Amino acid sequence: MTDTDLLVIGGGANGCGIARDAQGRGLRVTLVERGDLAEATSSSSSKLIHGGLRYLEYYEFRLVREALAEREVLLSIAPHIVWPLRFVLPHRPEMRPRLMIRAGLFLYDHLARRKSLPGSEALDFRTAPQGAPLNPHLTNGFAYSDCWVEDSRLVLLNARDAALRGATVLTRTSFVSAHRGADHWTVTLRAADGTERTLTARAIANAAGPWVMAATDATGTTVQGRVRLIRGSHIVVPAIYEGEWAYTFQNDDRRVVFAIPYEERFTLIGTTDVPHDPDAGPPTCTPDEAAYLCQAVDRQFRRQITPDDIAWTYSGVRPLHDDGSDNPSAVTRDYTLALDTRGPPLLTVLGGKITTYRKLAEDAVDQVGRALGRPGTSWTGTAALPGGDLGGLSRDAFHEEMGRKHPWLPRDLLNRLVRTHGGELDRVLDGARSLDDLGGDLGGGITARELAWMREHEWVATPDDVLWRRTKRGLHMAPVERERFAEHFAMTATRA
Repeated sequence: MTDTDLLVIGGGANGCGIARDAQGRGLRVTLVERGDLAEATSSSSSKLIHGGLRYLEYYEFRLVREALAEREVLLSIAPHIVWPLRFVLPHRPEMRPRLMIRAGLFLYDHLARRKSLPGSEALDFRTAPQGAPLNPHLTNGFAYSDCWVEDSRLVLLNARDAALRGATVLTRTSFVSAHRGADHWTVTLRAADGTERTLTARAIANAAGPWVMAATDATGTTVQGRVRLIRGSHIVVPAIYEGEWAYTFQNDDRRVVFAIPYEERFTLIGTTDVPHDPDAGPPTCTPDEAAYLCQAVDRQFRRQITPDDIAWTYSGVRPLHDDGSDNPSAVTRDYTLALDTRGPPLLTVLGGKITTYRKLAEDAVDQVGRALGRPGTSWTGTAALPGGDLGGLSRDAFHEEMGRKHPWLPRDLLNRLVRTHGGELDRVLDGARSLDDLGGDLGGGITARELAWMREHEWVATPDDVLWRRTKRGLHMAPVERERFAEHFAMTATRA
């Protein structure tokens, strides 16, 4: 008997989605991630669950339809970390004709069923409040709906659900190699301390993202198709406008740039599309990219920004399926699943985007399950992720209920805890009746009680896991506060 039915390589959105789906269908799953969950691409997105309005220009109708449908699915299974967001699209006649935008928005409204998100509308910026922050030459535009997501937590919750259902999740564990036998794979893994171990698996799903080709090489196989590495950089600045809506801009180079309300008092601006050389090291936002994003916003807003205003930057490498396009922005965001059944199955994931991760995982497990003779039944479209069950209450009603139940929680802290833990909040608080019961503020509103929960249930191993992935509280802390948090983290880890 093999150690596991399915070994999943990669702890990003696709890998954790596959692990969750497969484990829920009765397969024994082991997931390996060489770093932290969502440490790379999946925590460096634009934080959007969206259909991809601009993809209509490239006739990606199936992809857009699938992504639009996934908005409603994710809103229903993870309402604490996915919420509706209204986008404002200023019209620039010299970029795209008004009729073209109207037609695109009509398709956007009707390609997939909308249950909770309002449709598009025209706006007159001379009277609408959305026009107040904009340069006076922008006099009209449109509004449409998409969704916002806490991307790294979405990945985490898929991994948690997989583990709660029985999957083995190994973080800080590298996939070294795999040897194909007659009916199983023999796999070598390496822990962070250098210790190696072997296990056997009936099938492998390679969802290693930017490292998918290297993982393929380590299996001694080949795959048709390749990925193209495209760097997307973002900047975060103090809020440049008031309002709960986001903006979608048509930049002079015809690329689309977003400006999104972020972490209560900031604006998130992104993204770039730049070819990334893997030999250049980890992705970072270059000075040219930062200047590009600042200039893109300055063409639209009354308030001007410069690189000196930037509070934080982050960059991710998108492993897009290489379709031969010369324009990085035009490279498809669709995915390809390559299944090799010349022996024990090997499924390779090429491309994809966080919006469609669940659908990708469903398709992947369909294929692997059939190859193993155990297809099972798809189920993830209706099952809440951990914290996503709000007891039948709406998002707002649940928030009010938690406020009544825990009146001692300051409002700002309550807001963050609800949006972080959702229906698991009472378990995180663990009977606390005062702030003192939570063990004190370790910085940025993170308490000792919450840190203990993350250590026990969320695979945290470093301060950055907490400050920049499980939460974004590092953005709200001065460098000296982050240093103190790191000292406390190290001290309490030693005690443990």
